[in-house]
Amino acid sequence: FATNTSIGRLTLNMLFSFAQFEREIISERTSDKMSAARRKGKWIGGIPVLGYDIDPAGGRLVVNEDEAARVRAIFDLYLEKESLLETVRELNRRRCTTKRWTTKKGQERGGVPFEKGNFSRMITNMIYIGNIQHRGSVYPGEHEAIIDEKVWQRVQRILGRNGTAGGRVSRNKYNALLRGILWCSPCETAMYHTYTNKGDRRYRYYVCGQAQKNGRDSCPTKSIPAGEIERFVVEQIKGIGADPKLQEKVLETIRANVKGQLDELDRERRTIAKDLKRGPPRSNDLWARLPMPDVRNQQ
Repeated sequence: FATNTSIGRLTLNMLFSFAQFEREIISERTSDKMSAARRKGKWIGGIPVLGYDIDPAGGRLVVNEDEAARVRAIFDLYLEKESLLETVRELNRRRCTTKRWTTKKGQERGGVPFEKGNFSRMITNMIYIGNIQHRGSVYPGEHEAIIDEKVWQRVQRILGRNGTAGGRVSRNKYNALLRGILWCSPCETAMYHTYTNKGDRRYRYYVCGQAQKNGRDSCPTKSIPAGEIERFVVEQIKGIGADPKLQEKVLETIRANVKGQLDELDRERRTIAKDLKRGPPRSNDLWARLPMPDVRNQQ
C-alpha cells in the first residue's frame, strides 16, 4: 500500500499499533511468569552468586561448600572491621575476588577484585539467608541459606549505622552540574560528586571513582572543590559566545551529531517498515480479519 496517502498512513499506523500491542503482551506475560516464580522462591537466572552454583538440571541454586566458607569468612571480616572500605582493602590484600563462572558459550566471567559497590551489594543480598526478594517483597527461597540470619541482621545494623545505602546509586540531590561528565585523566574513571559537613556548612567535591572505591591512595588526583570546577566550566561555555570561530566549530559538531542521529532514526524507520511489510504471523492473522479498504481508489 502507498504510504503517501491518508488511508495508507492510517494503515501503517495501525500496523505499528498491532506490533507494539504484541510486544507489550509478550512482555507482560514474561513479567508475570517471572513474578510467579519469584513468589515460589525460585531462582530465575542472572549473575551467579558467590557461594552458590546453578544446578544444570533444574536451574536451582546449590551451595558450593568451598565458596560458602569464603562467604561466611567475608561476613565475619566485615563484622570485625565495621567498614566497607577497610574490608574491601583486606579482601584485595588477600586476593579474594567475586564469583567466577563460565557461560554456556564457554566464556569466563567474574573473578574481579572487590570494590565498595559490589561488596555492599553482596552483604545486603537476602539470598544468603535463604530468601528471594522481588519488588519490595521477600519470599522463602528453594535454596539453602549460607549465612545465619542473626549474623546477616548484625551486618545490616552496622550498614545502617554507617549510613550505607546498600550500593544503590544516589540521586543528584545537590544538582551537581558535572555529575557523569567529569573524568579523572590518570585513572580514566568517572569522578563522583560527594560532600562533607563541618559545623553548619556543607563542602561539595568531585572525587575520582577509583579513589572512592579503593581509597585515596589508589589515585594521584586530589578531590576537586565542586563550586570552583563548576564555575570554571560555566565560564568556558560562556566564552563560546564571545569567540565566533569557536562558536562555529561547536555548531558544526552539533549539526554533525544531529545529522548522525537523524540518519540512524531514518535507517531504523526503514527497517521497521520492512519488518511490518513482511509482518509477524500473529499480526498478519489479526490484520486479515479487518476489512481492507480499496487503497487504489485513494491514489
